Amino acid sequence: MAFARFIRQYVEPVVFCAQVASAFFDTGLQMVVKQRSQNSTSNSSTTDHQDHSQNIIANFYMIFNMLTKFVPIIPALVLARIGDRGYRKVPIVVPLVGYTVSRALLLFVILLDWRIEVMYAAPVIHGLCGGFSSYWAGVMALVSVTTSEEDRSLRIMRTELVYGMAGFLGSLASGHLFQLYSVDIKQGVVLASMSVVLYVFCLLYATFVLKVSRLAQDGLQRQDSTGIISNHFQQDKMIIALLFLSGILYDVAVGGGVEMLSIYVLKPPLAWSATEVGYGNAAGNVIFITSFLGVKLFTRFSVSDSSMVMIGMVSFMIGIYFMTFVTSTAMYFLGSVMLFALIPMPTIRSLLSKQVRGTSYVTFTCLQLSFRLASLATTPIYTKIYESTLDTFPGFVFILSSCITFLSVIPIR
Repeated sequence: MAFARFIRQYVEPVVFCAQVASAFFDTGLQMVVKQRSQNSTSNSSTTDHQDHSQNIIANFYMIFNMLTKFVPIIPALVLARIGDRGYRKVPIVVPLVGYTVSRALLLFVILLDWRIEVMYAAPVIHGLCGGFSSYWAGVMALVSVTTSEEDRSLRIMRTELVYGMAGFLGSLASGHLFQLYSVDIKQGVVLASMSVVLYVFCLLYATFVLKVSRLAQDGLQRQDSTGIISNHFQQDKMIIALLFLSGILYDVAVGGGVEMLSIYVLKPPLAWSATEVGYGNAAGNVIFITSFLGVKLFTRFSVSDSSMVMIGMVSFMIGIYFMTFVTSTAMYFLGSVMLFALIPMPTIRSLLSKQVRGTSYVTFTCLQLSFRLASLATTPIYTKIYESTLDTFPGFVFILSSCITFLSVIPIR
């Protein structure tokens, strides 16, 4: 009974299961898009087939990612306001409803052989329910209001670690699960079904098991004390603006680079299968573990939050630059472990939470939405640059990400 009461106070079970489900969905979608693009270009010559297939995949993900970033803007702000009025679970539960319904679409696309364009409805559905912008902002705000300022960076990083461990385990299994099929079960059905089942579990847990009534009361009590904490109003406004600017630039660099990386691995010389895609995604999630250990180490030696952010940014800048020259799977796995690349974003959120009081949901949601708005422009730019350099220098987009990362260090410095 004591353990049950203890576990009901934590959001980590939701974070873990939802990320495993997300890893299943990401691998499943990636492989289904690859299969459908190859089928549509089966009559072309080998070179034309590869280039045309890459263009189809790139354009699909460009539209899919832009819908993912654009649709949640207003719903996420509405849910953030509701969360700040004391209804702490709403910004988490409502997006989980959207995720459950939208992820079921992939299952129907596989089972019923629907056109892959049907998947454009997925980001619209979960976006109208707040999407990741609301869900993750809700999780971060919930963690922040239950942690002291001294322990906040470590606690937020610990939540990111749970997120990363779940992604690592889910990605490892996803490639193998995708290939499970029989005469009566199509390839990918098992993987898509398990993703939906896990999202249903998260929804039920967050709705009926997770207890945050005390937090809701605390949130209502703080409504009269919102705003910037310190008396140095103009200085604090400048700090918040610099944190937002650095976070946006870094998110653009990471988001654009990783989006193109997921397409790059599907073409020769890598030409990954479902199993290798799963292993590659798992390697990316190892960064959550190394970043968490990095925060623990740096905190022990009293390294400041801003210094940790810069260390993380430099780590990613070097790693993504190395990806420019990857020509084999072994080289990819060597470069994908960018050690401390996940430290900057949780630490920036922690710094923001220390600057702003009583508006946790709105602050985190505005930060998340600022990333979405910035990437709305950068996603098509990255995609078109990748398509135009596909035959000459396909790794150029990774150099671009490295340069933007360097720019993101300047506001923090």
